[in-house]
Amino acid sequence: MPHLHMEYTANLPQLNADVALIRLNNTLVGSGQFAAESDIKSRAIKVETFKVGTAMGERAFVYIKLSLLSGRAPEVKKQLSQSLLAVLQDLCEWPAGVDVQLAVELVDMDRESYSKAVIGHTVVGQ
Repeated sequence: MPHLHMEYTANLPQLNADVALIRLNNTLVGSGQFAAESDIKSRAIKVETFKVGTAMGERAFVYIKLSLLSGRAPEVKKQLSQSLLAVLQDLCEWPAGVDVQLAVELVDMDRESYSKAVIGHTVVGQ
């Protein structure tokens, strides 16, 4: 826990998804909200087919959904959301002439029903 999903439109070729994920993960680690860095699972999906609104101008988006175990205070969730949004804003040079929407959503996962197993655990540095 947590699970971070990043979706971004294909008309943002300057967005490096690997760099984005490492920066987002580092932000989550730095928050102090998670027991171990290996608890953070992130993935990026490039969206090839998309529409933003109905206007003909070129538009794009980057959307982050962070799924967390329930129970965190609203202030903590707001701080996490704002920190992730700040990373998105500074990810790359956004293309001129393209309206890019950046969004972060935090979703509570039911702590009582969440299950997890770790198989083949290795200790870093050994």
